Amino acid sequence: MGLIKYVKEEIAVIRERDPAIKSNMEVFLYPTFHAILKYRLAHKLYKKGHYFWARWISQRTARKTGIEIHPGATIGKGLFIDHGTGVVIGETAILGDNVTLYQGVTLGGTGKEHGKRHPTLEDNVMVSAGAKILGSFTIGENSKIGAGSVVLGPVPANCTVVGVPGRIVKKDNVRIPRNDLDQVNLPDPVLDAIQELREENRKLREELERLKVEIK
Repeated sequence: MGLIKYVKEEIAVIRERDPAIKSNMEVFLYPTFHAILKYRLAHKLYKKGHYFWARWISQRTARKTGIEIHPGATIGKGLFIDHGTGVVIGETAILGDNVTLYQGVTLGGTGKEHGKRHPTLEDNVMVSAGAKILGSFTIGENSKIGAGSVVLGPVPANCTVVGVPGRIVKKDNVRIPRNDLDQVNLPDPVLDAIQELREENRKLREELERLKVEIK
């Protein structure tokens, strides 16, 4: 009964959120359908300590579907992965209910530290194609992450984030003022350091020329 329940739930989720589907049978052709069902099985094994078999299922599923979900991840109801190729969900990631991910999304860590190292996505979060969310922090409920964005820090609820690095452009459905959205003139610490070195080099050259004149 557990499997039948999951199958019915996944069919309902995919049909509700993908207008391209014309019948229930068509759902069985979708990679996301197989990836999520296999994740549910692998996650149960993982929680019981059967780590090898959990990873065996997840790795085989990743090869077949292009969707890599670590069996240790915690995922709520209603996850929808559209298209799906290249999606990666890390071991300590936590996803609430009704989360939507598009192709190429990575929910990853930023290092090899132990413990919680992947993001938490609250209910109704949408992450667009190619976006990367890296680190242990929370994306608040109802927030949207724009395509290709790289998010390295927490996002409050009801926000829209775009860019590299990700910047909040809307909060509570209100657009952030234009002068706070400058994604062209963002701070560049590497460029700033180079400019400082050039200035120091200029000063040293001037001092050297002054000393040459004094010696003569």
